[in-house]
Amino acid sequence: MDESVLLEVGRDAVIVTLKLGAPLMLIALLIGLVISLFQALTQIQEVTLTFVPKIIVVFISMLLLAPFMLHTLTDFTERIMQQAIG
Repeated sequence: MDESVLLEVGRDAVIVTLKLGAPLMLIALLIGLVISLFQALTQIQEVTLTFVPKIIVVFISMLLLAPFMLHTLTDFTERIMQQAIG
């Protein structure tokens, strides 16, 4: 492997990481904003009220996005293996 191939693999790895992590982070961010707005409107200051729903929603999102994540990782791994072989 020369340097250009190695840089391409590194760039692809960063893109795959963003593809897998960004949806979950955005979902957690949106849920946090909604719950914070709810807390501000109702003046409820309970710490677990922000933590527990985010954990539940992110877990459900992971279950729903699992096929997409697995497909993305499988494609990336196959591309790297093909480049390593040939």
